[in-house]
Amino acid sequence: MTRRPAPVLGARPRDDAQRWVDGDGKGRAAPKAEAYSARLTIDVTPALRGRIKVAAFHQGITVADLLRTMLEERFGAGAGPS
Repeated sequence: MTRRPAPVLGARPRDDAQRWVDGDGKGRAAPKAEAYSARLTIDVTPALRGRIKVAAFHQGITVADLLRTMLEERFGAGAGPS
């Protein structure tokens, strides 16, 4: 039996890449994560979910962005009591 050669590993990462990987432990939050720190879960029918997804697709936005816009229009800071 012959012995297989050891696999050749890639080049050592550049210093800036290694510094990024090592990091300072703090990390950076994405802009949306900073702005939207609460989650809301609702139950909808599959048909309604489908209509929402299609509407978001036609507008070229995500479902989350569509729903955030709708909620802000209805319940935003300037909205009065209903």
